[in-house]
Amino acid sequence: MNVADAMTPREDVVTAELPGTRSDVLEYLQEQSFSSVPVVKSTDDGLEYRGLISRDALIEQPDEDQLVMLMEDVPTTTRETPLEELARTMVEEGARRVPVVDGEFEGIVTVTDVIHAIATGDQETDGTVESYASENVNTTYEGAPLPVAERELYYANVPYTVALDDDGRMNGVLTEVDIIDVARIVEGEESTGDNFPDQDSEWSWEGIKAVGSRYLPTRDIEIPTGPVSEFMTDDVVTVSGNTSIQETAQQMISNDVEQIPMATAEQLAGIVRDVDILEALYE
Repeated sequence: MNVADAMTPREDVVTAELPGTRSDVLEYLQEQSFSSVPVVKSTDDGLEYRGLISRDALIEQPDEDQLVMLMEDVPTTTRETPLEELARTMVEEGARRVPVVDGEFEGIVTVTDVIHAIATGDQETDGTVESYASENVNTTYEGAPLPVAERELYYANVPYTVALDDDGRMNGVLTEVDIIDVARIVEGEESTGDNFPDQDSEWSWEGIKAVGSRYLPTRDIEIPTGPVSEFMTDDVVTVSGNTSIQETAQQMISNDVEQIPMATAEQLAGIVRDVDILEALYE
């Protein structure tokens, strides 16, 4: 298969257009549960691709409103690129959504698109998930406040965490999609002189801005403080080490998940992410 066989064409892709604001992008990511949105600009020659804005960028830069300052450079591909080559790029570059560009913006191909091709058998794979699952699993306590869990995801640099109960058993999975779904933008005014807001708050998003005794508009992202158990998925789908790559891909597509815990005798043994099984296409 080539990229053209798996991609979403331009007419079916929702994009952010310059100029624009972070509010538009956050609303789109909340509605679609995507990890990023392509940014384009209309020109006389068509839609010109400019970059991607990820949900990580929105959280990491809560004061930035201009899309052009939030955009990230990511690799692009063409319609004729073999899917195996694209899979390697996605894994090596950590790119979940790769714009298809040939002079102008033609569409986008995602990790999920490739997983779908594996699930349907259009892209053949061999082997089982045991060869691609990681034994290093990111975990958190189900009673931890959601802002704490968000910071754990950020520092671990992974989009998920397995929630453990009081006995250390897997009881759910929390993803960054779950967090962005309940995040909201808060706007207001704050004094920037002697501005040490809520220093007792361990998870204050605002930094110290001692730049004079005047007021500036501020923009913040607010995350609910309830426990992880209120926001996680508790009906967890698992696979075993001898589950085939194709069956695992089918589970990911049918359950709309990006990672599946691997269990042995009902004990957590590892985690398999969609990007992990992409390696089966080119190894």
